[in-house]
Amino acid sequence: MTLQELMPIIIVGLIIIVLAILFTFIPVMLWISALAAGVRISIFTLVGMRLRRVIPSRVINPLIKAHKAGVNVDTNQLESHYLAGGNVDRVVNALIAAQRANIELSFERCAAIDLAGRDVLEAVQMSVNPKVIETPFIAGVAMDGIEVKAKARITVRANIDRLVGGAGEDTVIARVGEGIVSTIGSSENHNKVLENPDRISQNVLSKGLDAGTAFEILSIDIADIDIGKNIGAILQTDQAEADKNIAQAKAEERRAMAIAQEQEMRARVQEMQAKVVEAEAEVPQALAEALRSGKMGVMDYMNYRNINADTDMRDTLGKLSKEDHGEDEEK
Repeated sequence: MTLQELMPIIIVGLIIIVLAILFTFIPVMLWISALAAGVRISIFTLVGMRLRRVIPSRVINPLIKAHKAGVNVDTNQLESHYLAGGNVDRVVNALIAAQRANIELSFERCAAIDLAGRDVLEAVQMSVNPKVIETPFIAGVAMDGIEVKAKARITVRANIDRLVGGAGEDTVIARVGEGIVSTIGSSENHNKVLENPDRISQNVLSKGLDAGTAFEILSIDIADIDIGKNIGAILQTDQAEADKNIAQAKAEERRAMAIAQEQEMRARVQEMQAKVVEAEAEVPQALAEALRSGKMGVMDYMNYRNINADTDMRDTLGKLSKEDHGEDEEK
């Protein structure tokens, strides 16, 4: 085939390629769907979305949905929310649900709630259908020392005005738990708590625990209540055991000090006895020296011996007298 014969085929192929690229870049079918739904949008607007790296279907499909539901939003609002990282489809669904439930909710507030990281559609649904939050068993100790465990069911409704910046479920559970512990702790005995569990609900509900949260507490119901340990008796037992250990430690310390003092006294007595023995060993030498030098006569020496003998006799009689006295007491 000649070049002239191939030219028509080449031109047709180029036209097909150009049209394929054009229809790929320009969402013509999406534009047709929007026109069929009554949403008038320019083809150049869709091309601009492509240039701004916005997926047209993520904006046009929610726009068609909002238009059919009678929600007044425009392309710029949805596109700006998409560029801000929001979920356009969820925001439109929330606006439709709020309109059906007669809840006043503007697009700006709905977009702010979505950008804050909260599920705005779930919040709208919770405003219509309240949610029940169940707490775990929360333990408190009454004044008589008995532990009381209570489980509560909290019925809450989402507060649209406080969704941005409001605390979540964990804060509500923590505040209710604090109220339960406070109410049980202020009871004189555990029997009053068991007799009137609704007293816990009334006291906790009257504290306004939903302030600063994204919810409105409708009711607090005690689902289950149980008796725990006797904390007062356990604390008294532990205190008595601690006191006993302290007393034993002090007694052991005094005993050790007494033993040390006794050993010290024995050492001193032994030292004194050694000195006495040493001194007694020097007496004969001193007597001999005195007799030799003439400072002491024979009669003086004999008197000294008599005095020692008399002293020994008195000691012996004293010991015999003590032994006889001891035998009389035993009889």
